[in-house]
Amino acid sequence: MTQLMGRPILGLPSDLDSRSTLSDLLTGVRTALLTLSLIAVPVFGLWVLAPYGDDTAQDAARAVFACWLLGHGAPLVRGPGAAPLTVAPLLLTVVTAVLLSRAGHRQARRARGRGWVRWRSPLTVYAGYLLVAAVAVAQCADPQALLRSRAVPDLAAVALLAAAALGHGLWSGLGRPAVLPRLPLPPALWPDGAPAVLGRALAGWLLSLAAGGGAVLAAAVLLGSAGQDAQRLGGGAADWLGMLLACLTLVPNALVWSASYALGAGFEVGTAQHAGPLGTRLGPAPDFPLLALLPADRGPDWHLLACVAAAAAALTAALLIGRAATRWTPAQTAATAAATALAAVPPALLVAHLAGGALGSGRMSRLGPVPWQFALAQAAWLLALALPGALLWRWWLGRHGDGAGPVVRARVGAYRLVCRLAA
Repeated sequence: MTQLMGRPILGLPSDLDSRSTLSDLLTGVRTALLTLSLIAVPVFGLWVLAPYGDDTAQDAARAVFACWLLGHGAPLVRGPGAAPLTVAPLLLTVVTAVLLSRAGHRQARRARGRGWVRWRSPLTVYAGYLLVAAVAVAQCADPQALLRSRAVPDLAAVALLAAAALGHGLWSGLGRPAVLPRLPLPPALWPDGAPAVLGRALAGWLLSLAAGGGAVLAAAVLLGSAGQDAQRLGGGAADWLGMLLACLTLVPNALVWSASYALGAGFEVGTAQHAGPLGTRLGPAPDFPLLALLPADRGPDWHLLACVAAAAAALTAALLIGRAATRWTPAQTAATAAATALAAVPPALLVAHLAGGALGSGRMSRLGPVPWQFALAQAAWLLALALPGALLWRWWLGRHGDGAGPVVRARVGAYRLVCRLAA
C-alpha cells in the first residue's frame, strides 16, 4: 500500500495533458464572443431605452454584428443605394487586437518547454474565431439589414486582423524570438545594439506623437463647438448615450487625425475638402460632434502652432537615439536615425488606412488622413529633426559626460522613463 501511495497511480505522458481540438476551437469562439459582448451590452441597452418601436431585437443584433465587423476594418454598405461605410472605430480595433493577442500569448505559454509551438492549437483557435466571423457576415448579409456586409472583403479583413494579433501574442509568449534575418549592413553603419535602440526610438516617437495629437484634440474641443452640436442632435436619453458611445469609439480616430494635422499633412473631410495647419478648405459636413471640431476655412495662421507637437515627438526620438549612441560613430548614429524614419512608414500607412475611409458615396467618400501623405510626413519630420538632433545630442553627451550638471541629469532621467514606457 505504501508503494502505491508513494508514486502517481497513472504515469501520464506529456502528450495526454494537451488541450483537445474542441477546447481550442471554443477558445477562439469565446474570444470573439467576448468582443461581441462588449458591443452588445450598450447596443441592446440603447435599444431598450429607445422610444422607437420599429426596430426589433434582430435589428439590434445585426447592428452589433455590423459594429463588430467595422472594428476589424471590414467594409460595409448602408441604405438602398449601397453607400460605402469603411471608417473603422479604432477603439474596437484596439480592444479586439488586445484580446486576440492575449489568447495567442496563452497558447504560446502552454507550449513553452515542449519545443516549438504546436501549430494545431493556434490554428484551431484561429478557426474558432473565424467561425464567429462567418456567422456575423451571414447575419449582416440580409437585404433588410441597415448595414450590410460583403462576404469576401469582410472575412478577409477579419482574417488579417486575427492572424496579426494572434501571431503577435504567439511571438511575445515565446520570448520574442528573432524571426527576421539581420540586415545585411556593415558594422560601420549598423552596430549590434541598433535594433533595440530603433525599437525604443520608434516607440517613443509614436507615444509622443499620440500625446501631441491628444493635445491638439483637447485644444480643438476647448475652442470648437462640439457641445452645441451635441445639444442640437441629442433629444432623449437614448440619443445622448448613443452619440456619446459613438464619439468614444471614434476618439482614437480623432487622435490619428489630430496627429496628422500636427504633422502638417492634415486630413480629408470629403472630396476636394482638406483641413491642415497650412490651410483649410471645407464644405458642408454632417452634423456630428467630432466633425464640429474642424477649423473654419482659412489660410496659414496660428494653427501652425500645432506643428510644435510633431517637432517635440521628433526631438524625443532624437534624444533616445543620441543617448544610446554615445559609443557609436556619427555614421552609425545617422544610419539608426534614418532607419527609424523608414520603420515609421508601415505603421503609419496601416493606422491612417484604418482611421479614415468613407461615410457614404459622393462628397463623403473620402474622410481622414491620406495614408501616403501621413507616412511621408512622419518620415520627413524624423529625417529633418531626429537625425541631426541625435547627432547633436550624442556630441553633447560625449563632450560633457556625466558632469554636465543637474539639468542634463534630470533630462536623462526623463528620457530613461520614456524608454521604460516604450519598452
